[in-house]
Amino acid sequence: MALDPTKHADWEIAEEAESRMKTVYQLAEELGLEKEELLPHGHYVAKIDFAKVTKRLAKRPDAKYIDVTAITPTPLGEGKSTSSMGLVQGLGKRKKNVTAAIRQPSGGPTMNIKGSAAGGGLSQCIPLTPFSLGLTGDINAIMNSHNLAMVALTSRMQHEFNYDDTEWAKRKQKRLNIDPNNVEMGWIIDFCAQSLRNIIIGIGGKMDGFMMNSKFGIAVSSEIMAILSVATDLKDMRERMGRIVVAYNKKGDPVTTADLEVDGAMTAWMVEALNPNLMQSLEGQPVLVHAGPFANIAIGQSSIIADKVGLKLGDYHVTESGFGADIGFEKFWNLKCRFSGLKPNAAVVVATIRALKCHGGAPIPVPGRPMPPEYSGENVGWVEKGCENLVHHIKNVKKAGINPVVCINAFYTDTDNEIGAVRRLAEAAGARVALSRHWEKGGDGALEFADAVVDACNEPNDFKFLYEMSTPIRTRIEMIAEQVYGADGVDYSAEALAKAKRIEGDPELSKLGTCMVKTHLSLSDNPSLKGVPEGWKLHIRDILTYGGAGFVVPVAGTISLMPGTASDPAYRRVDVDVNTGRVKGLF
Repeated sequence: MALDPTKHADWEIAEEAESRMKTVYQLAEELGLEKEELLPHGHYVAKIDFAKVTKRLAKRPDAKYIDVTAITPTPLGEGKSTSSMGLVQGLGKRKKNVTAAIRQPSGGPTMNIKGSAAGGGLSQCIPLTPFSLGLTGDINAIMNSHNLAMVALTSRMQHEFNYDDTEWAKRKQKRLNIDPNNVEMGWIIDFCAQSLRNIIIGIGGKMDGFMMNSKFGIAVSSEIMAILSVATDLKDMRERMGRIVVAYNKKGDPVTTADLEVDGAMTAWMVEALNPNLMQSLEGQPVLVHAGPFANIAIGQSSIIADKVGLKLGDYHVTESGFGADIGFEKFWNLKCRFSGLKPNAAVVVATIRALKCHGGAPIPVPGRPMPPEYSGENVGWVEKGCENLVHHIKNVKKAGINPVVCINAFYTDTDNEIGAVRRLAEAAGARVALSRHWEKGGDGALEFADAVVDACNEPNDFKFLYEMSTPIRTRIEMIAEQVYGADGVDYSAEALAKAKRIEGDPELSKLGTCMVKTHLSLSDNPSLKGVPEGWKLHIRDILTYGGAGFVVPVAGTISLMPGTASDPAYRRVDVDVNTGRVKGLF
């Protein structure tokens, strides 16, 4: 019997369920995997040899493809991972052959305020501890691969500076003449470390490196994480690795990892990471965990490889996009589906009464502090006002030609009148609506949700991209800002405008996709503006080039690629039972 989520923490629920979970060998047998296609990492976690699986099952029809997104969340999150697990469990209760793909959590939010995104209550991905603490080492491989590029860059700069032309000629290497004031990449670490956002490296003598300004980003913001998300096979990954722009030379030309002759070694770190990880829901459905880019500062999707494997192994495949439909879903729609060639059958927009109240006028919740008392009582007016944000996201999904399903991710404190208001307004906007109590009841609480998704999948849709790849970069940015976010236009900094013009004049760069960086806490670039802001313009302060991943990255507002750790981080409550070795306090 599962523990009561109203009385027990997520880690306690996960720990109890793990005493009854299937081994990876059982999961593999149920999925129809052959012995050599399973690469165990212990008894409860494994990798899947995706190349063998996709080759063997190439002629098998794809499953129904479902994306899970959400409304604009509060800083506490609105349960997309929980709802993804709930949907998988609900479909399982309906005897559907279902798989899921979710992202691997970063150590930053796991040890900070947001948690590991394993889900919650009775809808989780387990085993929780390996899921939350490094899993099979994919993020570690990304850090080593990325930082190796920085080692190659900085050592090359040091040696070129220290040797004159005669001495350098003896090395039989072309001078790259890297401009120390025009370095694109920084270092990465998988924690939220605001003190590393801006650093100086190479302090000391000439043997201590080249002294210059540098920076750290969080690991999931790495272009290599994006490459893991969009690569289709090892050959594709190897080619992408060589196109990563690390810096520019003194003429303004790009310097790539191939120029540094480090791209092969970088790929070597990533060979095993290319295989997706196999785990399970709290009720034993298979879950593929692979790649972990945030949607506000990166592409925000689990991998194309995981989706392609899941689509061959099940009849329904659920994938998750980060944060709201303005950023995570927009990138699923215009980047991931474009790169993969896959067409979704339905999309879920997760909403909570809590978030709708926030968008409707209630005080913004602050992580680590008690929930404001205004959230404890019924307030249908706030909910109705907040539904303007929900309706905006429904319209975004419908612009893609996909059938939207609104999941009311219910909590036991929500009232019938509040739930009724959401149902009425979402249905009026043209969405199916399902009340789901998966957090409290698991799959049994998600039957209405599962039925609504099955119905949506059975209807034809008219999937289409927002823009063509021939569309100029500034026009794309403006289309996303105006048609997806609701902005009145776009303002560019002088630096961003110069970069946009350079990209538009370059035949190769102009072919790249567009991956926006923007706060997830508002439709605008100002996280304090809730609901559906009006009378604002999107400010683009910079545009990065991710040549390997295959997109340019416009950076909006003041968002940073290195988040900060809060004053009451989760690591204060994580510990180990020294008698059993069990980790407690994760969520």
